[in-house]
Amino acid sequence: MKYYLIAGESSGDMHGANLIRALKNQDPAGDFRAWGGDRMQDAGAEIVTHTRNLSFMGFLEVVSNLKTIARYLKQCRGDLLQFRPDVLILIDYPGFNLRMAAFAKKNNITVFYYVSPQVWAWKKNRIRKIKRMVD
Repeated sequence: MKYYLIAGESSGDMHGANLIRALKNQDPAGDFRAWGGDRMQDAGAEIVTHTRNLSFMGFLEVVSNLKTIARYLKQCRGDLLQFRPDVLILIDYPGFNLRMAAFAKKNNITVFYYVSPQVWAWKKNRIRKIKRMVD
């Protein structure tokens, strides 16, 4: 199988690496491509964009980097279509990953959320959106 994982921060990189190792035990021939960090790379994923380039904290930092974030979304969409994974696995990082989930769903790519956003703490209406976009 072909797996595409997206993690936007260090904790997601750790969870993604653990998942990749577990999946490799079940699917040794699996092909892993990811937006992640050193841990996911060490676990066997080909890293497209490193998490150190993706972490934007706080309202002002996000607003001042909107063009960069839009460029990353466009790059990720193109890479996802080119790679054509069997499954897109999202790890937290809701602002980016929910957009990627919607895009993947429209392009008939199966979507799993391995570590979902904290819907109880932030934007409780997200649960409806997640239900629509995640398999």
